[in-house]
Amino acid sequence: MSRDDAMARRLYAWEDRVVAPRDASLVPFGQLQALVDHVWSAEGLRFPPRVRPLPRQARRTVARATRLAIEAPPELPSWVLLHELAHAMTSTAEGESAGHGPAFVGLYLHLLVRHARMPEAELAASLQAAGIAFDLAARPVFLGAG
Repeated sequence: MSRDDAMARRLYAWEDRVVAPRDASLVPFGQLQALVDHVWSAEGLRFPPRVRPLPRQARRTVARATRLAIEAPPELPSWVLLHELAHAMTSTAEGESAGHGPAFVGLYLHLLVRHARMPEAELAASLQAAGIAFDLAARPVFLGAG
């Protein structure tokens, strides 16, 4: 198992235990782009990723994202959309990605706090208890240093 696979499994287990019980909302596919556009703009970013249907053959995938696109099923929990937005923010148009590393988790934590109104201190403490590293200073990778 690769290092990112191990980090992803720990993060997914944390999400199931800590995040999912706090947010049972489901967003219909037809509303996802508006939500993506809203979060992207609220974060001071331009040119949000486009939402498109998740291919039918992606049976084991809940959703997936790159800097340019988010692929989603007919409905998606809002916290999963924030997870995918954090992937979009930690990926480049050229395909480089921070995976599930500290920059991704830091941005995801920020999105959960700001857009899902989850308690930062509790989430941060639970991440630390789960041994999941996060960078609270993380910024979208495509903005560059500064």
